[in-house]
Amino acid sequence: VTTTKLRQEKWARTLLATGSILPWQEAVITAQVQGLRIAEVKVSLGDHVKQGQVLATLDNGVGSVARRGRVQGRIVAPDAGIISAAEATVGTMPRPGVELFRLIRQGRLEWHPELTAEELMELHRGMTVTVRLGEGREVKGWVRAVSPAVDPKTRYGLALVSLQDSRGIVAGAFARGTFDIRGGGQPVEALPQTAVMQRGNETFVLVVDADGHVHECPVVTGQHLGGRVRIRKGLKPAEQVVERGGAFLTEGDVVQVVKK
Repeated sequence: VTTTKLRQEKWARTLLATGSILPWQEAVITAQVQGLRIAEVKVSLGDHVKQGQVLATLDNGVGSVARRGRVQGRIVAPDAGIISAAEATVGTMPRPGVELFRLIRQGRLEWHPELTAEELMELHRGMTVTVRLGEGREVKGWVRAVSPAVDPKTRYGLALVSLQDSRGIVAGAFARGTFDIRGGGQPVEALPQTAVMQRGNETFVLVVDADGHVHECPVVTGQHLGGRVRIRKGLKPAEQVVERGGAFLTEGDVVQVVKK
């Protein structure tokens, strides 16, 4: 058989979650005066606009051609961003308060994962996050806010994750993400997964002593990562453990250790 020993490694403790990509803030843009018609619409869906840029012009729509062409009002962007909805139509007379445009402020999008109360308590502002989109793209982010309560019906609450670069991402897209709970990793002692066996509720490894005899050694395991298992308790660092094929051995068998 081949043997292995406990190896100290640094593992990041992570938390996985899913959720939607949504605008950081959306501004609803309406007409502020009554009795004027939309003379010209200057922007369309998906356009990038600057703060104060004219989105549409208004006139009263009566009188001579010269007077009808005279601009009597303007609808402007309250902030820089991306037009996410455009309902304004030339010739209509919008009522005050009726939505004409919707603007994703500053073009910023966020990831809104849903988490349980226990998971939310693991998070804090500024924690780093890796968000994965459907086409394989990864975007770095950080926790901007954590919900102080969960929905009593669903038992889930939201974390708000700011994205470092949201260019090219569509609002409403589904994404998966990983929170770095430990912030870089924690030292653990681990074995290959093939060396750890299960029988009923008992987890054990096979230790080979100096005479080549095999002995069962109960262990307490923890996190699994990349084909390795964290060993929390039960094994000494210097002990030689059967790496694979332990299912064919029993207590007291004599084996020959082969060097790798």
